[in-house]
Amino acid sequence: MTQHSTLSIAPANPRSVADLGLPATMLQDLLLKTMFRRSLTRATEMSEAMSIPVPLVQDLIDTARQLKMVEALGSLTSEGAEEMRFALSDQGKARALDALTQSEYYGAIPVPMEHFAEQAERQSIKNVVLTPEKLAQSMGHLVLPKGLLQQLGPAVTSGRSVLLYGPPGNGKSSISNGIRDAMGDHVYVPRAICYGGQIITVFDPVVHTPVAPPTQQTSSLRRSIGHDQRYVCCKRPAVITGGELELAMLDLNYNPVARTYTAPLQMKATGGIFIVDDLGRQAEPPQALINRWIVPMEAGYDILALQSGEKFIVPFDTLVVFSTNFHPNEIFDNAALRRVFFKLKIDGPTKEEFLKIFGLVAKAKKVPLDEASLVHLMTRKYPEVDHVYANFHANFLLDQMIAVCRYEGVPNHMSPELIDRAWSNLYVDEGEIAH
Repeated sequence: MTQHSTLSIAPANPRSVADLGLPATMLQDLLLKTMFRRSLTRATEMSEAMSIPVPLVQDLIDTARQLKMVEALGSLTSEGAEEMRFALSDQGKARALDALTQSEYYGAIPVPMEHFAEQAERQSIKNVVLTPEKLAQSMGHLVLPKGLLQQLGPAVTSGRSVLLYGPPGNGKSSISNGIRDAMGDHVYVPRAICYGGQIITVFDPVVHTPVAPPTQQTSSLRRSIGHDQRYVCCKRPAVITGGELELAMLDLNYNPVARTYTAPLQMKATGGIFIVDDLGRQAEPPQALINRWIVPMEAGYDILALQSGEKFIVPFDTLVVFSTNFHPNEIFDNAALRRVFFKLKIDGPTKEEFLKIFGLVAKAKKVPLDEASLVHLMTRKYPEVDHVYANFHANFLLDQMIAVCRYEGVPNHMSPELIDRAWSNLYVDEGEIAH
């Protein structure tokens, strides 16, 4: 995405308290709680902590002063050159403590749910322009089956669900990561959002990678020029899950101590990609997982529930990539398969592709190729498994040989003997174990 288009999706900085879209009481409580918990005294400090421009903070302070919640302490110098300082009054402290019993959240002002939905629409994953050149570049380190990119490109640009299936160890996870890398542009992730008076934290440093926006304003006094600081400019997010994925991770997570919510994984992936790796290895049956995704994938929205049981709609704007070693017919019924928009089989490499992969991996690991060893591998070992090749074999065999060389204190090399020793760890003898 170009710089111009990145600028066009940036959320505009709020120019008034009304632009924040939240009730006055909530804004006042957030100001008092932030001053109390952070021991802040200056408007610029509060602006930084609450992620809103100084003039808006000053408006909130002025209101709090009228309500006898905040007192002016004056400036630090007799000349008045320093910034005015403020402190909570006894009444303000009491109100802050009362507000903290209702919710421990303080700091960045949350974004109303409707504003979040509008921003998600502006930076939708469906708006990503992915060219064949960009996709090929992101996959350049992989040796892929012929024609795969031609199938993968339309699947990714559609923004619809994708199922990658095939034998284990043939790069399905690497292809999923390549899709993520091909996105290449930025989105704006809210630090927190608000629905029905409840606060849901969204920005997660584990998932989201902040980047400098196209025009970075560092002075808090000039924030009205930049984008809304309640959002963090990030790379398009990628949430990657495996066998640990549970249905509960797709629901709001309520913290009874802080009395706030954490967004579910798919909400954190808004505008990006959600990769479900090793589908079929989860505790939940694959059919149950796909059933949970049916409405979001088809309708473009998800339904979440608060502790009270109240349900509400949130945007669902993420490219879902399922990756499995099982045949789709083994884990899904026809109705579920129909709702997965693209299904791509990732087969193992041909003999020629495997040799190319082996050569690239050996070069990367600084192991000199040896013709006699390769002939031994291809004519003596692979016939044992009916010449079934897998992408991971090269890495595995070379790492095994490197481990032996390191242990024996000799330079990295390959030989027929080392091939045999490495191969012995690639497959396990199926014979019975005597007890």
